[in-house]
Amino acid sequence: MDARFNYYGTPLAAKFMKYLQSAGKVVADSTLPAATQELVKIRASQINGCGFCLDMHTKDAAQAGESAVRLNLVAAWREATVFTEAERAALELAEQGTRIADGTGVTDEAWADAAKHYDEEQLAALVSLIAVINTWNRMNVITRLPAGDYQPGMLG
Repeated sequence: MDARFNYYGTPLAAKFMKYLQSAGKVVADSTLPAATQELVKIRASQINGCGFCLDMHTKDAAQAGESAVRLNLVAAWREATVFTEAERAALELAEQGTRIADGTGVTDEAWADAAKHYDEEQLAALVSLIAVINTWNRMNVITRLPAGDYQPGMLG
């Protein structure tokens, strides 16, 4: 399968990607735990059906030391015993923030639960991360970016 469009092939798209990558770096450099960041990216990418992002973030997480058990259970995090309460709160917020179009929005309960585990800077990072990964997912799904060939670190 070939991508429909090369984002780096046009000046406007390349400029947009540069800014999106910069936004992602702000979140990556935050105090939101790196493992939580990867779990959120994986869960949103599962919901959105973004193979490229799933390939990338599962490989990056594994290289960073995340266990195969946890990676394999992200889609079933509610039933899995391997996630902390803080990670569960982040995953719930990620799911609700990703599924806004389903009509329920983000509940006060999900927000309050996240706020119990994360300070304001971390909440800002979490909300920003959810927005950024959903943007990447949409771009990659629309352009049909193929999955499977990603190697950790190849994009920066």
